[in-house]
Amino acid sequence: MENANHVPSTEQHDPLPVNTPSPRKAGGWRSVKYIIGNEACEKLASMSLVSNITVYLRTKYNLGGILLVNVVTIWSGTCNIASVAGALISDAYLGRYFTLLFGSIASLLGMATLALTAGIPKLRPPPCNEQVNCIQPQRWQMGVLYTGFGLLAIGAGGIRPCNIAFGADQFDTNTEKGKMQLDSFFNWWWLSFSVALLIALTGVVYIQTYVSWTLGYVIPVACFVLSITAFLMGRHVYVYKKPQGSVFVDMLKVMVAAFRKRKTTIELTHGHSFHDPAPSDPQASKLPRTNRLKCLDKAAILTAPSDMNVPGQKSSWTLCTLQQVEQLKCLVGVVPVWISGIGGFVAIDQQGTFGVLQALQMEKSIGHQFKIPPAWLTIASMLALSIWVIVYESIYIPVVKKILRRDARIPIRERIRIGIVVSILCMILSGFVEKKRRELALSHGSFVSPLSMAWLLPQFALSGLTEAFVCIAIMEFLTAQLPESMRSVAGSLFFISLSLGSYVNSLILNVIHSFTGKNGTPWLGGHDLNQNRLEYYYYIIAALGALNFIYFTFFASNYIFCDKVESATDNVAKGEKKVEGKELEMV
Repeated sequence: MENANHVPSTEQHDPLPVNTPSPRKAGGWRSVKYIIGNEACEKLASMSLVSNITVYLRTKYNLGGILLVNVVTIWSGTCNIASVAGALISDAYLGRYFTLLFGSIASLLGMATLALTAGIPKLRPPPCNEQVNCIQPQRWQMGVLYTGFGLLAIGAGGIRPCNIAFGADQFDTNTEKGKMQLDSFFNWWWLSFSVALLIALTGVVYIQTYVSWTLGYVIPVACFVLSITAFLMGRHVYVYKKPQGSVFVDMLKVMVAAFRKRKTTIELTHGHSFHDPAPSDPQASKLPRTNRLKCLDKAAILTAPSDMNVPGQKSSWTLCTLQQVEQLKCLVGVVPVWISGIGGFVAIDQQGTFGVLQALQMEKSIGHQFKIPPAWLTIASMLALSIWVIVYESIYIPVVKKILRRDARIPIRERIRIGIVVSILCMILSGFVEKKRRELALSHGSFVSPLSMAWLLPQFALSGLTEAFVCIAIMEFLTAQLPESMRSVAGSLFFISLSLGSYVNSLILNVIHSFTGKNGTPWLGGHDLNQNRLEYYYYIIAALGALNFIYFTFFASNYIFCDKVESATDNVAKGEKKVEGKELEMV
C-alpha cells in the first residue's frame, strides 16, 4: 500500500471524484478521521433502528413470538450477506469509495421509508391495547415495511464490506508504523461503533419508545445525511484503489479449471510450468506459491505449448494464473477459524431479540415516573465492549509492553477462545434469569413479572464482552491473513459470518419450536413468554457453544498461522523469504 506521506499517482489510484487544484498528501489518520466520522454517523443512524426494532415491531405492528424473531434475524442476516454483492461490485466495477457512497444513499432511502411507516398510521395495523389477540398487519403494510428493510439491506451491502477495507487502504502496511496504525484502527473503528450506539440508545431510543416514533426515526435520517456529508468532505485526502476485478469470480474459475484438469498428472520441475504472468501493475505484490491444497495447482498448469499464448475469455475457465490459485488457497485457509466465529455470533444475537422480549415482560420503572426503555439494556453490552477496548489499548498494551519489552497484544487464538467461554457463561446466566422471571410472573398471575429489568444487565454485559473478544479478533484475523487485494473479501467474510449466525439462530429456533410443539405446548412461540420455556433454549445455545469451544481448541485454532499474523503480500513487498509461522497442509 502507498505510504501515508506519498502523493498518489494516476498509475496507482483512481482519479479523484472531483478535480483538485494541486496534488495533496493522501492516506493515514488524516483521511481515516473522515471515514470514522462517516462510520460513527452511519452507525448512529442504523443502530437507532436496529436496537429498537424488536420493540417497534411488537408495539406498532403487533408481531410476536416466532414471527417477530424470524423477521428480525432474517433481515439482520440479509443485511450482512448482502455484503457479498457489495464486495463483487466494489472489486470489479465501482471501487470502495463509490460503493460506500451509493450504499449510504440506499440506507438513507430505507431509513426514510421506515420513518414514513412511523409517521403515517395507515401504513400500520390498528393499535392493540391488549397483550394478546392483536390485529395483524395486512400484506401491503408488511410490503411497505419490507421495502424499507430491503433498501437498508442494499445499503448495508455497500457499506459493510468496504468501510473497514477502505479505512485499511489508508495505511502503508509495508512500514512498521503503518502496521501499528492498522492494528489500532480496528479497535478504534469498533470503539466509534460502540460510542455511536451508546448515543443512539440513550437519546434516540428513549424518544422512540416514550415520546414519538416519528421523531425517533427522523433523527436517524438526519444522521445519515451527516454521514454522507462527512464522507464527501474527505474525498481530497483518500487513498483510492483501482477495481482489480472480482476475486470471487477468479476463485470460481480456479475451482472449475482445477476440476476440468483433475486427471492431469504432470510432474512439475520448474516454475515456468505454471501460468504466472507478471502483474499489470508494477507496484502490485505477488503471492508466493505454497504447498497446501496442491489439487488446486492444476488450474494454473500449462499443459501444452499453445497455453503460453495469452489466454482468451473462454480459456480463462480452463487456465488460471498462479495468483488466482493462491488467492483461493488463502480463502480456504481461513475457513476453519471463520466457522468457529459463527458459533460465537449465535450467542450474541440472542440479546437483541429474546433479551428485549424478556425486558418487555419485566418491571421497567424507576420511582413513580421514569420508565427504562427495554433497548437501553444494550448499553450494558456496549459499555462492556468500550471499557475493554479502552483499557486494552490505553492501559494494558502500553504497560505490559514497557514491562516485557515486546509485543503485548493478546494472541488472536486466545482472544477467540476467551470469547467463546464468555458466550457460554452468557447463555447459562440468561437461562437462570429467565427461569426466575417466569416463576415470579406465574406466581403473581401477571403478564409482567415483578422482577426488575436490572437482572438482565449481567447477561447483556457478557454479550458485549463476547463481541469484544470474538468479533474484533475474527475481523483482525481475516484482514491480516488475506492479502491486500482481498480486503473487500475479508470484510464480506466477516459480515457473512454474522449473517450465518443469524440464519443458524433462526434455524435452531424453528427446529426447537417444531420439535417441542409435537408433544404439546412448544418451548417457544406466541406473544407471552410466560407460556414458553425460553430458559431451555438458552441452555441449548450454551451447549452448542461448548461444542464450538472443543472444535476451536482441538481443530480450528491450529489453522492460525501465527500469533502476530502477517500476510504474504507484506512479506513479498519486503523481500522476505516466506510467511513465518504455521502453514496449512491440506489435501
